[in-house]
Amino acid sequence: MTDETKRNDAATNGELKPVRVEPNVENEARPYPLPNLVGESNPEPSAERRDVASERLIEGAVVVEDGVKKVLRRRPPLLEIQDLNVIFGENQVLRDINLKVRRGETVAVIGESGCGKTVLLKNMIGLIAPTTGRVLFKGKDLARVSDKALTEIRTHYGFVFQMAALFDSMTIADNVAFPLRQHRRNMRRSEVKERVESLLEEVGLNPKIVANKTPAEISGGMRKRVGFARALAMEPELMLYDEPTTGLDPIMSDVINELMIEVRDRRRVAGVLITHDMKSAEKVADRIVMLYPHARLEPDEPQMIFDGTPEEIERATDPRVAQFIRGEAGERLREMSAGR
Repeated sequence: MTDETKRNDAATNGELKPVRVEPNVENEARPYPLPNLVGESNPEPSAERRDVASERLIEGAVVVEDGVKKVLRRRPPLLEIQDLNVIFGENQVLRDINLKVRRGETVAVIGESGCGKTVLLKNMIGLIAPTTGRVLFKGKDLARVSDKALTEIRTHYGFVFQMAALFDSMTIADNVAFPLRQHRRNMRRSEVKERVESLLEEVGLNPKIVANKTPAEISGGMRKRVGFARALAMEPELMLYDEPTTGLDPIMSDVINELMIEVRDRRRVAGVLITHDMKSAEKVADRIVMLYPHARLEPDEPQMIFDGTPEEIERATDPRVAQFIRGEAGERLREMSAGR
């Protein structure tokens, strides 16, 4: 983890005030150029933009002030999951999940296949309703709002799908413009075009080259970045990433990691990352939580078996956590043979 990933908050007159963390001068070179945000015509970031990028603000972070540690909690979390249980028929997938995601924070959710990560993600956006428990976005219970209100709430989310999920019959430009045309009908055509071009540039794609192509005409890595651009179109407050590096080579995987970091730091957007990629989780996330399959838990054992920083997970003493992050099967083969 770089120095830039250290988070600090300060409180002044009840207002949130960022404490600057000097950026690491040994930045890794990016394999592809990542242009500046919308409205930046100069490819070199201004001093003001660099300052924004180097200031991190996470509500709930620990602050050391006059030698005293304080925890800043000025507002409710952006997303909060309370005592979540999800049961399909006789199969319980999630049990007693409690999780908070604060503004400016990225949380990675890891765990082996079948432990409920995707079900958790779908609960976060209201695609699946809890059997019991609550999912709150900015204090609103997603299961209790009207369909119209839920649709409006979802415009504050950006969703990066595992396989990009682009519309095959649409051009790249039309794919990126899709949410704007659905939810910003008052935007002029010229404004939509300008916005789409800016978003493509932001993810390192040249709109003059790719805008009129179809998804089948570009590479898998480019499709992932187009999906990323589309997710940013509505200027979301919360990004949900579903296995965004799956199927990519190591270089392109790191391009996606860099994009997630830039979105978090420059836009101060919160994020939830579902992944099996420990390199990605440790590089991008402020916190990592690990779920364990419900079927293999003891009756009173919590399903979330780890919640901590990337540094802390490397020192985890729970053998299930240690085996997962190191990719060691341990006793799993025998457990699987026994039907567990």
